[in-house]
Amino acid sequence: MRRVWELMAGLALVAGGCGSAAAQDAAPVTPVAPIAAPHPQTPQEIAKTCRRVGDVASRSGQAQFLRIAPESAARLAEIGLDRAGVFARMAETSIPETVGCWAMPVGNFDSQLISVGMSQWNFGTGSLQPVLKAWRKEFRSGRDYRRAVRALAPVYGKLLFSRDCLKVPVGDKCRAGVLAAHGADGWLNPVLFGELTAIFESDEMLQVQTDHYVALLEAVRLDLLRVFAGQPITMRKVRWAVDTKVQQGFFPADEDLARVRGKLAAMPEAERWDRLRAIFGWYRNLSLTIDQDGVKRDHEWNYEQWNCMIDKGRIDPEQYEMLHLTFIRSRTAVGNSGRWQALTFSRRAKIVLGVGSVSGVRDGSCTAG
Repeated sequence: MRRVWELMAGLALVAGGCGSAAAQDAAPVTPVAPIAAPHPQTPQEIAKTCRRVGDVASRSGQAQFLRIAPESAARLAEIGLDRAGVFARMAETSIPETVGCWAMPVGNFDSQLISVGMSQWNFGTGSLQPVLKAWRKEFRSGRDYRRAVRALAPVYGKLLFSRDCLKVPVGDKCRAGVLAAHGADGWLNPVLFGELTAIFESDEMLQVQTDHYVALLEAVRLDLLRVFAGQPITMRKVRWAVDTKVQQGFFPADEDLARVRGKLAAMPEAERWDRLRAIFGWYRNLSLTIDQDGVKRDHEWNYEQWNCMIDKGRIDPEQYEMLHLTFIRSRTAVGNSGRWQALTFSRRAKIVLGVGSVSGVRDGSCTAG
């Protein structure tokens, strides 16, 4: 998805039934008053009071209330993810998306209309509509659903769950209504911000977000088995694949993987590290161009640290190959005409190397050790 909080910090149902099997086990919604916080707030300020992503207790205090289907748990165990691992990956994914919050709604700054939730689902790409529909199905009856909407979103609930907003793409009435809820500063107004926060921090929506993330992890499992066929599936590869799936949606095609691996196999040993330095140079030079965002605080430090790792022999064969795969996928990041390619590479490279700075958050160091 999108690096929404990076930009924020820079600024000062119709279809489907209501009686699913999951809903029969769900407790009635616990109304939480919508938050009407004044703007602007930085993401870090919001994070102090938001409901944090993780294996949290329900509003009523029930521990581990979020469900993971046994068959899903069994499949994820094949790539080393138990329940704790699933929620650890979920929390990690949410950091660059929402600073670790379950909600963090933002508006139309990049033409996606509304983005919200730990994976920043949005109206623009059509990823938010299924999440809203799934939330409705969490309730035992239409009456319970309507009561929840009135409690959590009394002003904008009718709009958010209208036919026009649940269509892909959204209809003109939905678009106009959402844009009218933006202030002159480009932020969502406090009422819509608060109502979206209340919905996405509700117990029912936490279950929906968990379901969607588990489905993503299951898709990642299949991708891992294809991209790294015949190789051990390490936690480094799992974390790399999850970040790729969340941010870009898919992985290099088989023909691209075969081509790059063929070139790496045929490459003279004398060229090995110069080729990798060239990738790091591509990242640095791209970061210096006029239309790359989210990397200003990071690129020089990353360039220094990553080259230090080459100099000190701290990059192993798995990391070497994964950096090349990261490069070929990052150079095809097309959002806003490639505006996020450098940030995309740095997110993945930090995971691969265990050293890196993303959005000013530094982990590890080569030059200090």
